[in-house]
Amino acid sequence: MPRVLTIDPGKSKCGLVLAEISEKKVYEAIIVRSTLLENYVRNLLTTDDISLIIIGNGTTSKEIREKLYFFKKEIIIFEEKNTTYRAKARYFELFPISGLKFLMPREVFILNKNLDAISALIILEDYSKIKFTLNQNIDFKTWLK
Repeated sequence: MPRVLTIDPGKSKCGLVLAEISEKKVYEAIIVRSTLLENYVRNLLTTDDISLIIIGNGTTSKEIREKLYFFKKEIIIFEEKNTTYRAKARYFELFPISGLKFLMPREVFILNKNLDAISALIILEDYSKIKFTLNQNIDFKTWLK
């Protein structure tokens, strides 16, 4: 089945989510250095049938779209206002605090987390108007070097 790639663009890094809308599942969530994005998407296209790319309309969205000139299917620029802020709350929906950690302030667990992939997930959820689940134990903090 065709999949959707969502990108939360940034100057130094981009959050990416690969999902299938019909199954409401996220198959991959990663943070990629902006300089490596083009090659990463090219490689992804060799293994996955991606029917649509959604790019948040924030920082560097125009430049990201230009980098993906080789993608011959639809590319949509979509509103991403407040996604980084909303990603903090969504993080705890995806990875709830349990045990004695529940007594500690939530901010302690998220201060050093990278939320770009979760922001990409929020862009996808806003676009499709549905909540997605994780297909597997996905680490939203992973960097591609």
